[in-house]
Amino acid sequence: MFAAKVTDESEEIQAEIGLSSLSPKKSEMENVTSSTLLPSISPTNINGNGESSSPNKVNGNEETEGKDGDMKQKDKDKEEEEEEEEDPDKIPTNACETLYLQNLNEKVRLPVMKETLGVLFKPYRPILPVVAHRNVRMRGQAFVTFHDVETANRARREVGEFPLYGKPIQIKFAKSRSDSAVVKLEGEAALEEHKKERLEQKKRSRRDNPLRRKAAAKLRAGQDTEGGPAPVKRQKIQMPDEYLPPNNVLFVQNLPEGTEADELREVFGTHPGLVEIRTIPAKKDIAFVEYTDEACAGLAKTALHNFKIDGETKMKVTYARK
Repeated sequence: MFAAKVTDESEEIQAEIGLSSLSPKKSEMENVTSSTLLPSISPTNINGNGESSSPNKVNGNEETEGKDGDMKQKDKDKEEEEEEEEDPDKIPTNACETLYLQNLNEKVRLPVMKETLGVLFKPYRPILPVVAHRNVRMRGQAFVTFHDVETANRARREVGEFPLYGKPIQIKFAKSRSDSAVVKLEGEAALEEHKKERLEQKKRSRRDNPLRRKAAAKLRAGQDTEGGPAPVKRQKIQMPDEYLPPNNVLFVQNLPEGTEADELREVFGTHPGLVEIRTIPAKKDIAFVEYTDEACAGLAKTALHNFKIDGETKMKVTYARK
């Protein structure tokens, strides 16, 4: 993770894309020019009227009991999304401090894209570095977290549809805070409660999945039918390593024979947030590497996948299965 302070490299990017004078105000946003990477900004690209509102912030992962409550919550979320589309200036009641960016140009190298987004959102003072991943599921997407919902909403309105590298950025509020955002905004004490709520939300979503309910109904119907065929257990299809969701623990494979934990610590310790190296005595060609959060783990994974730790053998680095 890199600090919020803009580096020399970011200053070069500012000069290249013409964002050194970017500010939240529409009048200044319209004066931004670009060289070869960004077309000129017009009022149709960015809404910069500077209006803001102060709604009461509500946690989108609020506890609800029973299936009826979950369905009502889903309907409410859908209504809020439609409401957001109809009135872009209005802050949804379940909004959080994190923005979800889509439609980013996938041809641009990830470090360059993250640095550019950092410069673009600098006037709004994000509290965490831009989070983006190289895996197929997360290509063309990123997350930016701000100090409060009002600032996030202002950035959403004013930077939304900005033509970055030839593609307009699509911005909406993220469904929930990341672990890093919770720690930054509320401290370590709130993290466990946040994880507990997220786990409950996953359980409810899994339970209310229409396909799962349909399969359960068929199973019950088969059990009620006398002389019917026994239900066939469906084989679970395992997700390929390359498509695993982000995790703060990395799974390292194909290590050269004789690789010690200290060697791995020296390699993975070059990236911030390293917590622990766990080797497997019975299987010495694999290891688990834990970081403080998913963002740090993602940076290390991107940099060290296919790294030749002994100069010859490429090690495979993926997210560990949750």
